[in-house]
Amino acid sequence: MAVLIRFAPDGLTSEQYNNVGKKLEESGNWPPEGLLAHVCFGSSGDLRVSEVWESREQQEKFAQKLMPVLEGENVNMSGEPEIIDVEGYFMRDASSDAGD
Repeated sequence: MAVLIRFAPDGLTSEQYNNVGKKLEESGNWPPEGLLAHVCFGSSGDLRVSEVWESREQQEKFAQKLMPVLEGENVNMSGEPEIIDVEGYFMRDASSDAGD
């Protein structure tokens, strides 16, 4: 079952977000298998991230690669993410460069 996962890291800046993305791309870990949608929103210093995954298991597998990168960028992931089962979804192929 697809899941929506909402992350609210403490004080996430645009610089941290962009650095994490670059490191994941450079290591060949972005985009991960099973990720249907990724959205970063808010203002620098208070950014939030929401993702839709094909399954919770795929997100957990990716988290093993993501967490060391987040730690390296001093991203504070205090608290557990909110996880919501998805009843249905439609996604159009679209993307932007970070910061657009």
